Amino acid sequence: MAEVGLHVELLGKTGNALALIYAACRQCYSSMFAAEIFEKVPALEDPCKVSDFIGKVMASGHESPLEHVKFTFAIEGVSRALTHQLVRHRMASYSQQSQRYVKESNFDYIVPPVFKKDKRLKKRFISVMEDIQRGYNDLLGLLKEEGTEGEIANQDARFVLPQAAETKIVVTMNCRELKHFFAHRCCTRAQWEIRALAGRMLEICRKELPEVFTGIGAKCEELGYCPEGPGFSCGKYPLKSDVIKP
Repeated sequence: MAEVGLHVELLGKTGNALALIYAACRQCYSSMFAAEIFEKVPALEDPCKVSDFIGKVMASGHESPLEHVKFTFAIEGVSRALTHQLVRHRMASYSQQSQRYVKESNFDYIVPPVFKKDKRLKKRFISVMEDIQRGYNDLLGLLKEEGTEGEIANQDARFVLPQAAETKIVVTMNCRELKHFFAHRCCTRAQWEIRALAGRMLEICRKELPEVFTGIGAKCEELGYCPEGPGFSCGKYPLKSDVIKP
């Protein structure tokens, strides 16, 4: 058992992403076949034309072409509490480590910052994790004595495992869903762990596809105001009521 932290790696992304988004955008306004448009992109005299066009389209709110480009991330060092939130974003694909097929006889865990700040609290938190580990292992031992082991035993013993238990997951989202994900999970009101994950994923996206993700983040950054309402705003942006008058 050990305390672990967040680790994110990009496994893959759609190739020729800019050309693909450009062709999809142009198809909506052109009589040409999208495949012809796609082939012509590398030969454009002005390389900035594609980026500028995509920027204008995004600013207009025409985001459906972004759905044709996807990113796939490998994520580890996160809790089951985080992935319960993550999978609520339904326009995505997930492949998560199973607690049925992977025995948790020595599970790692995530320690919330509030416990890290106080030695007494952290010590108690770790003690609880160790108690759960012993209980889990005891249950596996008792089940084995009754003739049940392997995945059949794991699937029932896992009921005592905590949400703090570390898990690994592969996530694929298209650019439009990533934009939506960042808008909600980069917000300061988002839970600390998923906000950290969103921040790491956004860093990768900005590096890989700046034409789409530069300037993308919490919803207030795009709106120019905080939509959360009085009492919930972090104060970075003015309230909606102060910007949009009835």
